[in-house]
Amino acid sequence: MSDLETFRRETRAWLEANCPASMRTPMTGDDDVCWGGRKWTFKSTDQRLWLERMAERGWTAPDWPAEYGGGLGKDETRVLREEMDRIRARPPLHSFGIWMIGPAILRFGPEHLRRQHLPPIVRGEIRWCQGYSEPGAGSDLAGLQTRAEDRGDHFIVNGQKIWTSHADRADWMFCLVRTNPDAKKQAGISLVLFDMNTPGVSTRPITLISGSSPFCETFLDNVRVEKDQVVGEVDQGWTIAKYLLTHEREMIGGFGRTAAGARTVGEQAVEAVGLEDGRLADELLRGEVARWEMDARAFELTAERARAEARAGQGVGNSSAMLKYYGTELNKRRHELLMALNGSDGLLWQGKDGHDGALARQWLRSKGNSIEGGTSEIQLNIIARNILGLG
Repeated sequence: MSDLETFRRETRAWLEANCPASMRTPMTGDDDVCWGGRKWTFKSTDQRLWLERMAERGWTAPDWPAEYGGGLGKDETRVLREEMDRIRARPPLHSFGIWMIGPAILRFGPEHLRRQHLPPIVRGEIRWCQGYSEPGAGSDLAGLQTRAEDRGDHFIVNGQKIWTSHADRADWMFCLVRTNPDAKKQAGISLVLFDMNTPGVSTRPITLISGSSPFCETFLDNVRVEKDQVVGEVDQGWTIAKYLLTHEREMIGGFGRTAAGARTVGEQAVEAVGLEDGRLADELLRGEVARWEMDARAFELTAERARAEARAGQGVGNSSAMLKYYGTELNKRRHELLMALNGSDGLLWQGKDGHDGALARQWLRSKGNSIEGGTSEIQLNIIARNILGLG
């Protein structure tokens, strides 16, 4: 038996023994998602137990170095994901720390930042938010105006960020600031970290068309940021910002895939339409569901190839634009399909038999995927120039 086969057998046995039964059921809404952090309230004992058990092994970040995460190789990480999918295990933790700032700290951060921030990220103890976009600097991120004034051993930061996901619930922020106002746009920018409880930090939720408020305006008024919380070199943050954006785009692109622990499109189709002679009763919808499932599988294989290249040291690079664009479109198609499967019931907003309108709200929310993390037009430009070589 090969080492990988042995790892699969041991992983399967561990998951069977340690993943609570309730964490193997489909996630039906945001309440089933665990974000962790100081302000987090676990929805059940099993949710807390599942996170603790996975974090103890470092398997919330399985491919991070062993001193911080799971220390697994690319093939072992793939096996772990496959075995979790096999039992329909829910992700133990959703985390911008794992998806975004953690990889940036691993690559660019000094050792003291790695030791300070990475273990709490893996354990789900700190929830992060991203301070990038500003009212006048969205797609033109390099035009940001939030400034950091050098005060010797610290900076004083003033400015405003917008579309800050979950800022009102986050513990720390990774934030782009302008440390050299005299340099050209892409220069003179630094990436800093600070606690959201720091005096001068305030947030205000933004209500979306879906009725939810996952985004916030964030105001920074004379916020003290210690210089030892700079990731990389002062004035060299644009390189790190671009690297981190590739991870953000890959994350948003992942919305197009059915998450582990969630009901597949096919399962929801059967529930909504029913079966006839062992097949989905509606012939047209059957074809649409099959087409979506095939495209989703092709996308998953492409994403797996991109992850393998990244682990081999090639980085995600321009592939992130391709993953972000197609994943966005796939996610929008998924929600359109689910609305079609449910017919007029999909339009319900609230008030009928406790119906919370989740389907319609998620459908409306999916439209924002084409904007956040870089618009679809920007992704298509990157693909045309840097992947297809169309100049």
